[in-house]
Amino acid sequence: MLVVYLGIVFLTIVILIAIKRPLYQAILGGLIMLVILYQIPIGDACIQVTHVFTHWDSFQILISLYLITFLQRMLETRQQIKLAQQDLNGLFHNRRINAGGAPLFIGLLPSAAAMILCGDIVKEATDGYLDSKDQAFTASWFRHIPESTLPTYAAVLLMANISGVPLSEFIIGMIVPICALSFIGYFSILRKIPKDPGVERSQNRWLDFIHLFQHLWSLLAIIVFILVFKLSVVSAVLIVIVLCIFIYHFHIDELLPMVKSSFEKKMILNTFLVLVLKELIAYTGVLEVLPEMLLTLPIPSYLVFVILFFVGGIISGSSGIIALGTPIAFATIPGGMPLMVLLMCICHGASQLSPTHICLVVAADYFHVSLGDLIRKTLPKTLLFCFIAIIYYNILILIY
Repeated sequence: MLVVYLGIVFLTIVILIAIKRPLYQAILGGLIMLVILYQIPIGDACIQVTHVFTHWDSFQILISLYLITFLQRMLETRQQIKLAQQDLNGLFHNRRINAGGAPLFIGLLPSAAAMILCGDIVKEATDGYLDSKDQAFTASWFRHIPESTLPTYAAVLLMANISGVPLSEFIIGMIVPICALSFIGYFSILRKIPKDPGVERSQNRWLDFIHLFQHLWSLLAIIVFILVFKLSVVSAVLIVIVLCIFIYHFHIDELLPMVKSSFEKKMILNTFLVLVLKELIAYTGVLEVLPEMLLTLPIPSYLVFVILFFVGGIISGSSGIIALGTPIAFATIPGGMPLMVLLMCICHGASQLSPTHICLVVAADYFHVSLGDLIRKTLPKTLLFCFIAIIYYNILILIY
């Protein structure tokens, strides 16, 4: 019944979204239903709520959302994103590269708040050519491609550690899935956009490259601080904000209004409620029941784990199901690199459909679409990607 109850919780959220209730009301409805069905004592529920603030992994998401929104305001004031867009036009003279390539680059930042920066560039590149739902999908889809593979993300490191698969082997194995993700995004959405950015071709691409670096140095610095110096997202963004204050000569009367405007109440509230939902789902222990139930199905073992990781990923996000399911999967199947590639692809696909995925909430809020609209737009592309991943796995096990 634990799994059935969870289905009812998610159905409650889906119904509330379908009848056009705000996301915070939909999640609140799901939370209330979850507490009732699982008979969670009010005291225990309150403790799980406080975990959002006492567990740094959760609390830093809220802080980083605020800080990157603050940085975004600073860059907007000095028109850095708009100027970077012009530099990209000069370098590539291709609106499609701007819309897809820039979010993919920003996806190197392991932070949900990076979605705000993706939104700025995608909106600038596609306004007038894509509707808001397509814009939200484009920003979300391409921003998450690096997350499927790079060891800057916790899910990749966690599965590599548990499975024992060398990261170098895994990254090589992910080349085909990365290409598949890129092609799916390109042929489903980006082809709707004209290549011509509507400006004359650049006469000096080297100068455009230098200008692009000048206008995006703040994002590059954050990536370097995180990847090279191993700083947290919060620390990296704080350092860059301080540097921007001096480099762009901000005055206190410019910064004070940003302190208030950067607190996006709707986005912060929605993100907080999603984090609470994740904490309460973990408290119920429902993920521990899924493997035992699915292993009784009369299908090949690897498909059992495909279903497990897909359903578990939608329920709790990638890290939870990876921690629970990876030891069982690698003990059941002599998998190696092909199995890790398959399971990471499935986790990636599931996370693009999960109402507990913070990035989706941020993207939906930024483009003023419902979370349901974004998930519906993403669903067929995700299912296609998972189907490709299954075929690719069966090819890999023949040659690996």
